Amino acid sequence: MRLLPWLLFLLPTLHTGAATPVPEGAPEAATPSSPAAENATHPPTREELSRYRWLSKKVSVRSLEAAIPPPPGFTRGAVEPGSFSAWLRGLPLRPSGTPVRDFQGNEIMAADSPLLSAVVELDVSNADLQQCADSIIRLHAEWLWSQGRKDRIAYRFTSGHLARWTGYAAGDRPEISGRKVSWVRTGPEARSHTAFRAYLDMVFTYAGTYSLASEKNRPAREDVQPGDFFVEGGSPGHTVLVLDVAVNEAGERVALLGQGSIPAQDFHIFTPGQGGPWFSLEAETLVTPFWTPFPWSSLRRL
Repeated sequence: MRLLPWLLFLLPTLHTGAATPVPEGAPEAATPSSPAAENATHPPTREELSRYRWLSKKVSVRSLEAAIPPPPGFTRGAVEPGSFSAWLRGLPLRPSGTPVRDFQGNEIMAADSPLLSAVVELDVSNADLQQCADSIIRLHAEWLWSQGRKDRIAYRFTSGHLARWTGYAAGDRPEISGRKVSWVRTGPEARSHTAFRAYLDMVFTYAGTYSLASEKNRPAREDVQPGDFFVEGGSPGHTVLVLDVAVNEAGERVALLGQGSIPAQDFHIFTPGQGGPWFSLEAETLVTPFWTPFPWSSLRRL
């Protein structure tokens, strides 16, 4: 991303790659009840096209819930209909065997990598903007859009200033002077999903892991649910999204995790590197292959 002098105060939005893999303690792999069913794809249904507005009718998808069963002895936790948790559970995935590509189309994680479970059918655009924090903002905003709750779509820049979709749709654009952000009505009024994507690209330009780390909603460890995220604000920093949670009779919990990264790339579900895609939530930290361990104090919710 090209930085102009007046954007220097936003430099913490940049976040780069990660540390040496440190997987540990993953639950045993799920026993597929029907591998053919898990890998089967279909054209998006009318309901999927409504819930996931970016989808093209031309792609083939499979839902997260159908494609990735919980480990033996675990069941998915209950979620409220219409919630962000329920929406994430139905995320459309690309066909099995799809690699992770960056915003320029370059392969950056092979389809057969032991660290890759699945790639989400989500566009990245041709700019280096939709990185790790941005991917979480994108998914949360798309959920609100699908629910018709557009007045709630608002995210903070790294500077702390709030960018509201309703203002952008009315023509408001940011003017930046030093650390001050002012909103001036210089753009056209536009309320389409195309304009919404332009709004999100603006947010991605000025937001990052610092923005998400500053969120005040900090759920307790025992309350973790799909839609929560672990975040380390910094330059570089990183964040991973909890996509699903399952529990066994002993009360032990495991989670599916997804991430974007730098450069901007396909949002994907990754694995501990062994034993299937589910991560244990029973340790004092969340250990992932792409970053240093996340403490529970880094858990946030939008």
